[in-house]
Amino acid sequence: MTDAAPLTGPGSRPGGPGSRPDGPSRRPARKAPRVVVAAGLTLALAAGIAYAAELGPFDPGPPIPDPEATRQARAFLSDWEAGRMSRAAALTSRPEQAERVLKSFTAGLDISEPTLTPGAVTAGEDGTVTVAFTAKMPVTELGTWTYASAVPLREQDDGTWKVEWALSLVHPKLSGTEKFRLEREDAAGPKINDRDGDALSSRTHPSLAPLLPQIAGGSGAGPRGAVRLVDRVTGEVKATEASFGKKSDRPADRPVATTLDATWQSAAEKAIAAEADGKDAALVALRIDDGEILAVANSPSSGFNRAVSGTYAPGSTWKLVTTSALLLKDAVAPGDVVDCPKYLTVGKRFQNVETSEHRGATFRKDFTTSCNTAFISLRDKVGDQELGDVAGKYFGVGQKWSVGIPSYDGSVPTPRDQTEKAASMIGQGRVQANPLIMASVTATAVSGAFHQPTLTGGAKDTTATTPLPREVVTQLRELMRATVTDGTASVLADLPGEVGAKTGTAEVSEDAPNNGWFVAYRGNVAVACVVEKGVTGGASAGPVVRSLLGAVPDDPS
Repeated sequence: MTDAAPLTGPGSRPGGPGSRPDGPSRRPARKAPRVVVAAGLTLALAAGIAYAAELGPFDPGPPIPDPEATRQARAFLSDWEAGRMSRAAALTSRPEQAERVLKSFTAGLDISEPTLTPGAVTAGEDGTVTVAFTAKMPVTELGTWTYASAVPLREQDDGTWKVEWALSLVHPKLSGTEKFRLEREDAAGPKINDRDGDALSSRTHPSLAPLLPQIAGGSGAGPRGAVRLVDRVTGEVKATEASFGKKSDRPADRPVATTLDATWQSAAEKAIAAEADGKDAALVALRIDDGEILAVANSPSSGFNRAVSGTYAPGSTWKLVTTSALLLKDAVAPGDVVDCPKYLTVGKRFQNVETSEHRGATFRKDFTTSCNTAFISLRDKVGDQELGDVAGKYFGVGQKWSVGIPSYDGSVPTPRDQTEKAASMIGQGRVQANPLIMASVTATAVSGAFHQPTLTGGAKDTTATTPLPREVVTQLRELMRATVTDGTASVLADLPGEVGAKTGTAEVSEDAPNNGWFVAYRGNVAVACVVEKGVTGGASAGPVVRSLLGAVPDDPS
């Protein structure tokens, strides 16, 4: 570093900083560049050190995870979630052990339909990738166990990625020395009886599986249990990972009474099992004069209670409400001619099932054949909010119901445009209901009075409705009866007595088959059934209702 060496030469003074006695002093300005150069060199060295240490602006950041690893983790979680244990295990480094553990974990803890949600993805210095996930594990009849874990992945020699199998992947505390055990306290839950005092259980009536815990919970208690972490050898409890249920002040020998009828419940479950062709379906039967629920059936029998909490477009069964709105203001009479063309365009093209048409048809014919285009052509006869007003005022739809278990009580929003109004006339658009609601609508239509549906009896009724005029009820009953004798509900024609019905077909999307609907009344009972992807109501839901009514000829007292 020559610029920093001391000056030497003629006339220089050994101790002087570059000045001579016989001349002007040498300027010290040359020292400044020496400092600058030295400082620059210091910065360069510091930068080099920073770069080597991956600090500051030269830090390249954490390793970037390979997208293929993330896709593999998501595929593993998706297969596990769907119960495809063999496929999930095949994505791991130890397929046989993985399949055995995944199956035993879900079966041993009575877990059904888990939800596994992937989260943050990180890459390690050793080339591994980890995908965090949240597990929501529904424990049958108890509740949902939620926890966090992660899927580790490692790249293979051939460039593919595999899930690095470990017990801790399933749950962070699962190991070779500790496992989980489900403990139930079924005795803590109250007994649940039908209207005649006969015991009900999910073993005798599988379709009640999603209802009974709710009924018990509403009584102040329900099934209790816990997931324990235990020693694999000794069985000693190490920790409690999840607890379910609560204690009740109700005496253990005091059962919960319901309005259900064991005979009707059994017949309803058998009808769905025999006639729904394995499709998802739901049915509700209730008494017309007081709203007491006799049967609630769901297929599949476990999981979501679609009969009471489902949200469906009710399709043409909603024409009971639309017809009521038209009759209430004398906008149409059964004998009036209301043409039924194949198509009618209101922003979009509407059509009838199988593009049927009935030129010069009466309104009675339109109802019994479920003509969409005829009903849509009458849309200007009712105000934009009128369908919702009639549904709430006379049928209680959209009001808060106290059924005894959680329920969805319907929605009829004001249409946003004429296309949506046209759809609302035929139970499409944003109109939402379920079998409980449509069984109640049927009961109100044929009796004139809304009775809040109830499953446990004695529930506080906070609804406020107005009875339908007697002449409207008479016409509705006649139209429903004609639908059985001369229309789309002929599947019930061979049943004795006065039986009336209305069919419905509800569009789901352009790519999915329609849902099939069927509502009916006989004596003091109203029934509603939906079969998902049933295509038409008469062909799918109709046989279910026919099977039920044929198996239980007498109404319950």
